[in-house]
Amino acid sequence: MKSRSEKKWESQRKILVAASKRLRREGLRGASVAAVMDDAGLTHGAFYSHFENKGELARAALTEALQENRKRWTARFSSGSWSSHLSKLASRYLTPKHRDNLDDGCALAALCSETARSDPEFQEAYEAELLKTLRAIEAQGPDGTDDQKNEDTLAFFSLLVGSMALSRAVSSNELSDQILESAKKAAGRLASEGVESYGDFWCMEAG
Repeated sequence: MKSRSEKKWESQRKILVAASKRLRREGLRGASVAAVMDDAGLTHGAFYSHFENKGELARAALTEALQENRKRWTARFSSGSWSSHLSKLASRYLTPKHRDNLDDGCALAALCSETARSDPEFQEAYEAELLKTLRAIEAQGPDGTDDQKNEDTLAFFSLLVGSMALSRAVSSNELSDQILESAKKAAGRLASEGVESYGDFWCMEAG
């Protein structure tokens, strides 16, 4: 028989999973407490056993979403250059499937414009998760100066997130697809230029 703490943990996990999907699909306004609790199969009153308010839930849900998203950016490849590694990440990210699947898509892209109009606490949480993702990507990169690595990774990731957000904003499927394809090519060029700035290629070894 499960203990009370185990049951509480399971309930909180259900809430966070439901909230992270709502947050990515409908944004901060759409992820209401009532809707999230209904998705989690729990009563509205049970919410306050886990979170003080909607703001705390939103920040926790963002962290939950990014923990899952980040795994896709830190996956190791057994061989190949840093340039090819970044190009593969771009190809996996900039797809119509990702664009159309908001529930499990990148929360950074889904919430970037809305976060600019959110409260300072949520902006701080968003920035913290963004930095974690950037540092995780950089940790796999080639040796080089920290400033150069930071600049290249930030430019690369900004291109991907911005392009994904823009592809979702337009009404034309044709233009949306063009945005994704153009961004893939640009990401590949950016990755190659970044590698050249270090002076050589860095090959990733399986850890």
